[in-house]
Amino acid sequence: MELFAPIHLLIIFFLLFGVLWPFARILERAGFNRAWCLLMFIPLVNWIALWVFAYAKWPALANQAAKTAMPQG
Repeated sequence: MELFAPIHLLIIFFLLFGVLWPFARILERAGFNRAWCLLMFIPLVNWIALWVFAYAKWPALANQAAKTAMPQG
């Protein structure tokens, strides 16, 4: 029996892609670096990171507020 059959590697690839890609997109839209999504693979740290990102001031929202507050003209 092989250690990893091709189907196992395919399942691992889809699980990694299915976890990393959405978190990377969310973090990118919030204004954070996409590399922070790697924290999702560390047990307990992933929950702490999720709470920190949920209650942190998002750089993207701060930039958006600054653009709308600028006077036109």
